[in-house]
Parts: sequence; C-alpha cells; structure tokens
Amino acid sequence: MKILTVDKIREADLYTIRNEPIADIDLMERAANACFSWLIEHIPNHKKIRICCGTGNNGGDGMAVARLMATQGYSTEVFLFGSPEVLSPTCRINFGRLSGIPGLTCKIISEDEQLPVFHPDEDIIIDALFGSGLNRPVTGTLAKVIRHINDQSSITIAIDVPSGLFCDETVAGSKDPAIIRADSTLTFSPPKLAFFFPENDRFVGDWHLLDIGIHPGYLEKAETSTHLITPQDCARILKRRNKYSHKGTFGHACLLCGSKGKMGAAVLAAKACLRSGAGLVTVHIPRSGIVILQTAVPEAMLLQDEDEDIISGIPDLSSYSSIAAGPGIGMADSTMRALKHLIQNSTLPVILDADALNILGENKTWIPFVPKGSIFTPHPKEFERLAGKSKDDFDRNRIQREFSVKYGIYVILKGAHTAITTPGGECYFNSTGNPGMATGGSGDVLTGILAGIMAQGYSSLETCLLGVYIHGLAGDFAEEETGQEALIASDIIRHLGNAFLSIYGEF
Repeated sequence: MKILTVDKIREADLYTIRNEPIADIDLMERAANACFSWLIEHIPNHKKIRICCGTGNNGGDGMAVARLMATQGYSTEVFLFGSPEVLSPTCRINFGRLSGIPGLTCKIISEDEQLPVFHPDEDIIIDALFGSGLNRPVTGTLAKVIRHINDQSSITIAIDVPSGLFCDETVAGSKDPAIIRADSTLTFSPPKLAFFFPENDRFVGDWHLLDIGIHPGYLEKAETSTHLITPQDCARILKRRNKYSHKGTFGHACLLCGSKGKMGAAVLAAKACLRSGAGLVTVHIPRSGIVILQTAVPEAMLLQDEDEDIISGIPDLSSYSSIAAGPGIGMADSTMRALKHLIQNSTLPVILDADALNILGENKTWIPFVPKGSIFTPHPKEFERLAGKSKDDFDRNRIQREFSVKYGIYVILKGAHTAITTPGGECYFNSTGNPGMATGGSGDVLTGILAGIMAQGYSSLETCLLGVYIHGLAGDFAEEETGQEALIASDIIRHLGNAFLSIYGEF
C-alpha cells in the first residue's frame, strides 16, 4: 500500500471527485460514515459525544459525524471554534444540516468565551479542528483550545489527523507543541508518514485506517517511495510448493551464531530458519555449543569452530544459498576477523544482525565491501552506531534511506512498524507485530526467518518484506495466546506455521 504526502492526498481527493465522479460534499459524507461506523462499534450509547470543530473541511467531517451520531440516539454537541462566516464551502453545508436534529446541539465558541468543560466519565471528545495539511505550528486561541482539550481526562478521538500534527515533517523539536493527544485516530486511507514514527505516538495513539473509496486509478499511478506492507503484498510474494519438491529444492542456509553463554541465540535462529522453509540448515558454532544445539535442534546440521567458546573462522561457503551471521557471536578479536573474512569471501548477499553489526560499527571502513544486496537488521542503537545520530525520527528515516543507497544494501530497522529501506531509496513499513515482541531473542528469530526465506531463492527485497511481515504476524498470533507480558521469542517460532497459513489464505 502506498503512503502519500499530504499534497498527493489532496490530489487523490480531487482526482476522485472529478473521475468517479462524486461531489465534494458526498466524499465528505462517505468519510463521515466510515468514522460513524467505527464509533458506534466502539462507543457505548450512554456516552455523550462532544465534537470540537474548526472552520475547514475537517470541521465539516466532524459536523457530519455529529449528525450521524445524533440520529443513532447519542447525546451529541458540536463546539464550533471560529465564525460561521469563514466556513469552507462543504463545512458550511454540513453546518446547515445540524439544525433541527433531536439530541444534537451546536455552540459557537468565540475567542473571548469560556472553553467548554468536559466530564471524563460521560464525554467522548472528537477532534475535528484541523486535520491534515498544516505546515506551521498552531498558535493563538486555537493553540489554547488544543491544550485545554489535552488537559481533560476524557477519551479523545481524532478525525483523520490529530489537530496540529504535521504529516510529512517533525514536530519533535517543540517542547510543548499545540497538538491534540488522541487516544485513537480515525485516519482516511492512504496512511500518513507521521503515524509510523515513535515521536508521534503520544499524539496519534492507536490509529485505524478507514477506506473512503479514493479512486484506484490515482493510487495506481501515484509515485511514491514509501509503502506499507499488507497481507496481499506477501501473498503475491509467497511461492507455492510443487508436490515433487525435495529438501534440495528449498536451499541450504548457513548460520554463524553463538558464543559461550549465548548459545540460546543460535538455537532460536536455527529453529526459526527451519520453520521458515529452508530445506537444509547448517549452524557454525563454537565447540562448546555442540551438545546444546544437537539436543535443542536435531533437525539442524552443525559445524564446529576450532575455538571452544567463540567463532574464530568461517566455513567453506560455496554450498550455501543463504548466509546469516551475528546472533550471540560476541565481539572478540578472532570473531571480528572471522566476520571480515565472511564479508570478503561471500559471493552471496549476507544477513547481518546483532554483534555482526556492532563489529561493523567499530570498523566502518568494512561496510563498502559488504556484498551488494545484503541485509542489515539493526535496532535503533545499533543503527546509530553504524550511521550516526539523527535529529528526530524523520531525519533518521532519511539517513536510513541514504545508508541503503550508499552501500547497496537493505536495512531493516527494527521496532514498531519496522522500516525496511532499499538500495533504490524506497522505504516499506511493516503492519504486523506488537509490544510483546520487545523481548530477548526476538531479533535472533527474525535473522533465522530471513535466512530460511532467502535460502529458498527469494530476492533480498522479497526476503525482507515477507520475513518482517511473517515475524510480526507470528508475534501477533503468539500475543493472542499468551498476552504481551508473557510472550517470549520461542512463542514467535511456534506460531510461524499459523503466520504462513494466514498468508496462504490471502490467495
């Protein structure tokens, strides 16, 4: 799914109006109905709906929602912050439609008037002050209104975008920005870039993507370098197996993992690799880990390093179809030299995680020699060691894209909405996963999944998209079983089968 800038979202609206064709007011009604459907499903009928409206189209959305909620029996009140004389054309139409509806009242709040008081046990506040498209901070009276809403204890729901939030640039530098802090945001497809960054979580809350029927012709032609991974994307990537296939058909993965005290990382990566479809898996480990691995993962083949406790060398790489290194290997001098030899000798793209990335962070001159098409899987601190500090999340995304382009590699920056950047400068955000996956070993599982997928002949991009999505989806299935607090990395592996079955269901 494409993620568009605000300018292109406006173009999409206009294209839809002209080519569906549909009147502007009817497209607004469609958006209001989408919000209304979500609201009546999630808000009990005894709650009072308090909709704070501005004078633009977002205010018109709010007024249309107010009318629909009132006709469903909700006690509904509209607060218009601004003069009716300056309403946008579609907002003016919906303002006129408010009169005479039972259970609905409208109050115009002037600049010098006391702001409304909200009751947390009764009132649901709906923010329809600005929406998308702001390019300067909110100041003056409306900034005061936003801060007043934020000071309330009532649940707050934003329509499209929390008022005051920029969609395509940061507000992180402001100490106390005038931005609605929503508990939930009902946004209209396509999604906004700002929703994918941690710095905006305090404003956006849980966001829900509502389809209002933007013309598919525009979305198909619109150019963008930013995307959201969907189940349909993964279904198109996933290859069905032929009944005459054998283990050799699905490749041979090689994992260089583990050191004394960290053999669990090798176990997790190996199990995940096997569960992701690799025909054969070989794990290169220190000699002290042989019993552990043979007991925990009998399906894997093992190569023992000359060193008892660490990885100090690399095997012959010629027979493998994917190679991954890093989980639990530590940063001993011999291990650093082994990683350098891996980079110099591999004719395949390599998957590098954890300590492999920390080693590169201390030896940045090696990065240009990493095989093109390789995959790095850092968490934010590991990426900072590789690429330097950033000013904010938007800046970090820019740096991540530039890093991928400069070195011809894929970077999977792990976290909520994991971001994948490509050598072509594109970025794909993930749509699966949950906070329960923030647990030791989760990254080792991802490394194994990626190695297992790449072993089967998937391209680096396909490996990234499918691997990250499958990893998060398995975590979501695990969360349903254990909850977030009790979720551990092994649970993700146990649910990989459910994740693959779910994607097959999209065919």
